[in-house]
Amino acid sequence: MISATVVTFLQRAVMQGIPLLYGSTGEILTEKSGNLNLGIPGIMYVGGISGVIGAFMYENSLESPADANGFLAVMIPLLSTIIGSALVGLIYCFLTVTLRANQNVTGLAITTFGVGFGNFFGGSLIKITGADVPSVALTTTSNFFRKTLPIAETTGDFGKIFLSYGFLAYLGIIIAIACSIFLNRTRGGLHLRAVGENPATADAAGISVSKSKYLATCIGSVIAGLGGLYYVMDYACGVWSNEGFGDRGWLAIALVIFAVWRPNLGILGSIVFGGLYIVYLFIPGLALRTQELFKMLPYVVTILVLIFVSVKEKKENMGPASLGLSYFREER
Repeated sequence: MISATVVTFLQRAVMQGIPLLYGSTGEILTEKSGNLNLGIPGIMYVGGISGVIGAFMYENSLESPADANGFLAVMIPLLSTIIGSALVGLIYCFLTVTLRANQNVTGLAITTFGVGFGNFFGGSLIKITGADVPSVALTTTSNFFRKTLPIAETTGDFGKIFLSYGFLAYLGIIIAIACSIFLNRTRGGLHLRAVGENPATADAAGISVSKSKYLATCIGSVIAGLGGLYYVMDYACGVWSNEGFGDRGWLAIALVIFAVWRPNLGILGSIVFGGLYIVYLFIPGLALRTQELFKMLPYVVTILVLIFVSVKEKKENMGPASLGLSYFREER
């Protein structure tokens, strides 16, 4: 038997890590095309608030929470998140691929825009509801997202650790595995990696560099946006509050380095990061200042991994060669 504290810690670590897994998987797919999207925190924010808007409109169309349809309660926020995050990814691509704007500056601008977008519409919804607390509660919709497998309660510690999560948690793992297979085992993945390593050579071989970058970045943005939806609907139990995401978007970017640009390693890395992020809650007697030091652990580990990878200088553990660089076809 595993102690209740350990079981609870592992559950919380997985739940804390799933948003990071979505964000890192989306960013890995984006970076494999050579685009460095530092706008992931903003895209996760937009994905979260887009889902909240969709859920809010659906719940307000019901006469009673008992009238809610499970399929619609899930699909409306899901589609809203996909559309919202894809549009932000499209904006990033237009600026960096078509207009060849600086990727670092554009990404940071997207993050600022995304946070402002989320806070504006989140604040608007809070005013509409007239809530006494600065948050929006979407309990009816959240209950459908948080529904677990029926056998989770009857399989002991195994069920609590592996089966007690909503469908978005398992979807995140499936997407990470699918991205890993796509990048390493398919012709499309080979073309995408070629674009990220040397776009001029890929272009000469007949691969559309712009199309590859657009598709990878927009799909990666959608995946990252789903992390925002998971955080609100599952982890936060359907409660939206402005600035509630904290630094999870930046942790997702750090996880890309920790996972050495491999989505399958991101699965384990997300659980490790999730555990490191909350471990201070399970250490009794910690002062507040000491807790803040413990919150730095994921970043410290990322720095150590980056140093280790740089010293080893193994090509397979490094990012794409053209990462962050705009491609000018005239220079080919």
